[in-house]
Amino acid sequence: MIAPLYSVGLLFFVLFLFLVVLLFKSVYLVRQAEVMIIERLGKFDRIIGPGLHVVTPFIEQPRKVVWSFIRSEGNKRYYTVMQVFDRIDLRESVYDFPKQNVITKDNVTMEINAILYYQITDPKAAVYEINNLPEAIEKYTQTRLRDVIGSMDLDETLVSRNTINARLTEILDEATDKWGVKVNRVELQEVNPPADIRVAMEKQMRAERERREMILHSEGIKQSEVLKAEGKKQAAILEAEGMREAAILEADGQALSRLKVADAEAKTIEMLQIAAQGDPLPYLIAMQYVKALPEMVKGKDDKLVVVPYEASSMVGSLASIKKIFDKVS
Repeated sequence: MIAPLYSVGLLFFVLFLFLVVLLFKSVYLVRQAEVMIIERLGKFDRIIGPGLHVVTPFIEQPRKVVWSFIRSEGNKRYYTVMQVFDRIDLRESVYDFPKQNVITKDNVTMEINAILYYQITDPKAAVYEINNLPEAIEKYTQTRLRDVIGSMDLDETLVSRNTINARLTEILDEATDKWGVKVNRVELQEVNPPADIRVAMEKQMRAERERREMILHSEGIKQSEVLKAEGKKQAAILEAEGMREAAILEADGQALSRLKVADAEAKTIEMLQIAAQGDPLPYLIAMQYVKALPEMVKGKDDKLVVVPYEASSMVGSLASIKKIFDKVS
């Protein structure tokens, strides 16, 4: 009795394992942004997208692909890793290439590290048109990068990263189109010239900065001198204008004063004519003698003063003045 029960249990256990294996081989869950390539008896049949799918076991099975990737450790040591996939990721992928030596047009060896962004647009072509897609992209990128850098001088390479990135993106996108891949962009992470070139570049940069400093200093001195000259010029112009205005005002004042003096003298002569009822010339002469007499005797207290003969007429003039004032009073 025990043997038949044991055989029945073993049969059910084997049947259960077969059902589990059958279920595992026939039901697949595909995640979002992933696809699976299903082959029927080794031939491409269809591409299944996200969701739960059932395939015919042992007749239909997903195509497995082997891809290699570059991995790096903390100290930037790169190594290659081989992985087997039965699903293809449709998201944009990043491929970080290790540093490689390239030679410029002027025979300068330099290290360049590039990074590439690509996306699979046709899973069937990515699997059947190329073997090991990531490795093929890596090798082709390295080759094209050497060609692009080899057509440029060192100085042009250092200042033309955007140009290099655009050319590499265009070249790789065109070449990988038949592989079902879209290369979105290529970026140069590091461009390292040799040590002696870097030292020379630093010296050149330092000399250029010193030259710019000297030019700016000279320009500053020049501007300062120009401003000083302009200031002196404006000051001289303002001073000349001030002197001119002062001279004009002084001349106007003197002219006005002379006019007033002449007007007063004219009125005086007119009054003398009315008062003396005759010629006022003797009076005027006498007044001039009276004004000049103190200057004639100044500082001559102990000396004899000689009065000119013409001064004798001053006595007659004084008499005339007395008569005039008598009449006026």
